[in-house]
Amino acid sequence: MAKAQTIDESEVEKFSRIADEWWDEKGKFRPLHLLNPLRIKYIRDNAIAHFKLKDNLQPLKGLKILDIGCGGGLLSVPMARLGADVTGVDASEKNIKVAQTYADREDIKINFVHGNVENLKGEFDIILNMEVVEHVADVELFLKSCANLLKPKGMMFLATINRTPKSYLFAIIGAEYILRILPKGTHDWKKFLKPSEVNRVLENDLQLEEVVGVSFNPVNENFKLTGDTNINYMMKFVK
Repeated sequence: MAKAQTIDESEVEKFSRIADEWWDEKGKFRPLHLLNPLRIKYIRDNAIAHFKLKDNLQPLKGLKILDIGCGGGLLSVPMARLGADVTGVDASEKNIKVAQTYADREDIKINFVHGNVENLKGEFDIILNMEVVEHVADVELFLKSCANLLKPKGMMFLATINRTPKSYLFAIIGAEYILRILPKGTHDWKKFLKPSEVNRVLENDLQLEEVVGVSFNPVNENFKLTGDTNINYMMKFVK
């Protein structure tokens, strides 16, 4: 019997094909560039409050952060700039090379690893699980492996897309076919997870502290936090 793994090779290949565009703010990853300021602020503010950190230019100094499915490093880099000791892991070797090249060019020290989460060792203060769970092969193994890497009292942030009629209309039809802000085929609606499904896997390992919705305004191309979790949402867990 084959050993279970979290990597979906078709998803890896899909993102490897466009890896050179990670840092092109007008390219295929443009939505993540637009989303990044909101994600960074949410992580930063919650980390400061939870760990009782000083609110300065590098508030995350001394914290070990694991960025899972780091891609080209769009979150790893700002986390390192905020002072954190960052490890970024991705199943695509091409993504890791792009991320490392960018970090080296910016003279930012980040430990980028090509591999999968279930084979990682160590413990981290914060785990970033952002826009990746909808692309893995074995969701339960993936989430349990993430929880095992978190230190006691540590935090995990998870962001993904809900599996609702509204998300099919806006995240698939709207984003990929009408507005074309995402390449066609980026997402498979059937692989989207409801917040309750994520929490069901993690409830014996982590405590869910918050679920917030994330909405996109196509007119001003702005993301904001909202109470509506029917499309994009973020979850905050503690151990």
